Amino acid sequence: MEIYVLLGFVLILSIYLGLELISKVPSTLHTPLMSGANAISGIALVGALILGSDTNLQQILSFLAVTFASINVFGGYLVTNRMLKMFKKK
Repeated sequence: MEIYVLLGFVLILSIYLGLELISKVPSTLHTPLMSGANAISGIALVGALILGSDTNLQQILSFLAVTFASINVFGGYLVTNRMLKMFKKK
């Protein structure tokens, strides 16, 4: 039971720190940060593909992880591309 309290504390702390960090980032740095987040989602995507094969629960969780990471990666790259087009001169 103690491990769940610790994991809950880490989750709440990471949410708070993430919100604080993102709110203080200037708008000119959002595009590079978004590209970095897409790369991290790509790593999660590869990890989910490698892990999901033993039991039905693992396969379901792996499928969900692949689905959500794929949406995040492809959607993030589309948004990043759209943001970069805004900075190009016409």
